[in-house]
Amino acid sequence: MKRMMDDLRSILRSVPPMPAALLILSVVGMNLLANKSIDTGLNWLALDCGILFSWLTFLTMDILTQYCGPRAATVVSLTALALDLFMALLFFLGSLVPGVWGESVAEGSGEIINTALNNTFGGTWYIILGSSVAFAVSAVLNNFLNYGIGLRLKRKMSFGSFALRAYASTFLAQFADNLIFALLVSRIFFGWTMVQCLTCALTGAVLELLFEVVFSPLGYRLSRGLLEREKGYAGVQEESL
Repeated sequence: MKRMMDDLRSILRSVPPMPAALLILSVVGMNLLANKSIDTGLNWLALDCGILFSWLTFLTMDILTQYCGPRAATVVSLTALALDLFMALLFFLGSLVPGVWGESVAEGSGEIINTALNNTFGGTWYIILGSSVAFAVSAVLNNFLNYGIGLRLKRKMSFGSFALRAYASTFLAQFADNLIFALLVSRIFFGWTMVQCLTCALTGAVLELLFEVVFSPLGYRLSRGLLEREKGYAGVQEESL
């Protein structure tokens, strides 16, 4: 156990703070905004506002995988999940505290709004459980798939190689994330059919991939900067010996 904790501390100290912080914040934001559904106007397309953060979650995992490998990226991802569960506990405790939300000060409907906000931040156990299992599986899949694709590419430091690794791993991992959540939550608790689960998983993965495509140049620049800084630091160390 002590060896595992030492290994965990060593990995967390070695990862760059900015991508790690963005990963943690995006996981918390993704699961919080997942409480709000998006009115797409299409019965077969089910999306939630968590998509505004999910692309950042997977993009930062891609950056961490390229910088420090899939094992370290997965450790950070699961640490982010643990912190998200801790935040969910704090939100739940906050929902139990007597008082009123600022938005609930409305004549005639204050109690209804206050209860709704408490329930939103308090969360629902099966949604939290389903999203946690889905993210844990998809994080492992994304990180090791991204790394495996990278091993087969000749050029390691180019936008094309970064994009290929990120797009393929993100699409498949996002599809797995959406499908697992749909099967564990939507099908069991809301009566979705298998067709609805598969359609939601596929369309959600496509849309999340589009976000990744738009922001991947930013992710590539950050990833390249981290790798070049690491090489520069290693060169300075060699010269000082």
